[in-house]
Amino acid sequence: MKAAVMRHGELVVDDISEPRPGAGQILVKTLACGICGSDLHALAHGDLMVEMASEAPMLPDEGMPTPHIMDLTRDVVMGHEFAAEVVELGDNVGNSAVGDVVVSVPVAFDTGGLHAVGYSNDYPGGYGELMVINDLLALKVPNGLSARRAALTEPMAVGLHAVNKSHVTPSHSAVVLGAGPVGLAVIAALKAMGVNSITAADFSPTRRALAVTMGADEVVDPAAEHALDAWRRLGGKGPLVIFEAVGVPGMIDDAIRTAPRGSQILVVGVCMQPDSVRPFVAINKELNIQFVLGYDPMEFAESLRRIAEGELDIDPLITGSVPIDGVRQAFADLADPDAHAKILVEPAP
Repeated sequence: MKAAVMRHGELVVDDISEPRPGAGQILVKTLACGICGSDLHALAHGDLMVEMASEAPMLPDEGMPTPHIMDLTRDVVMGHEFAAEVVELGDNVGNSAVGDVVVSVPVAFDTGGLHAVGYSNDYPGGYGELMVINDLLALKVPNGLSARRAALTEPMAVGLHAVNKSHVTPSHSAVVLGAGPVGLAVIAALKAMGVNSITAADFSPTRRALAVTMGADEVVDPAAEHALDAWRRLGGKGPLVIFEAVGVPGMIDDAIRTAPRGSQILVVGVCMQPDSVRPFVAINKELNIQFVLGYDPMEFAESLRRIAEGELDIDPLITGSVPIDGVRQAFADLADPDAHAKILVEPAP
């Protein structure tokens, strides 16, 4: 099958072996797959991702096995934000039927353990024509919902999970630092919860406009005004929750420095480099700092429902589409925050 392959730190388009479904698994044809910021990080800093994943395994009593860690000396087909059509069933399958359009939490399990689809040497992701996923994890896309919309279930679930992990209520105010796809998903989830004041900050005017579209009440250019200054200018009402959705060194410390006493800081952005904070400042303010990752299956399913029911208008986030041959250029294009928010990979039929 045709795929955009991460090979020795580069993206190359190649023909690779088709995956085969095992017991309890299904073979699916990729219809649409979003390019995630984590994929950009993996291409640029894959060695750091592997190193840090190796240093933070799940413990046996934490209720979930550690996924196999990708080997960067072997091919990896990324892509974990996908909608796909079922084309073949493995043995002992009862949830899916050939022809179903499905989405799935991007993990696969077999007798060898747990695998992260899209960050695995054995389970290719949506930058290829075919994938294997587990039947029990497949959610049927409701009739009438396009595959390109359904593909945004995964990134929207990230925002929902971050908001669910916070202490935020409708009486809170929220500040979202960064209006990339993750920050925009957070804003959408905050708006759905009815939070009374949402302030977003981003250097990109395009992303600031998208933040308003997704529900932000105020947007600021950090070069002109700090987000916390804008929040205070607007009255600074209610308890405050700050969502750090940038993921570059210095952001957490800046949030700590500028946060009001007793605030909560949710760290959603994935910083790949070493960073530093001054604990005394956070201690002096009695801040609550929460790190979050991913989502649970119920949040994933809820995000699909919200998109299907029209509660989330995610169309403005989709700013481009490429075939498999265009993945490498799409990675380069996403470096310009004013050019794109979410580019979808849509393999040719």
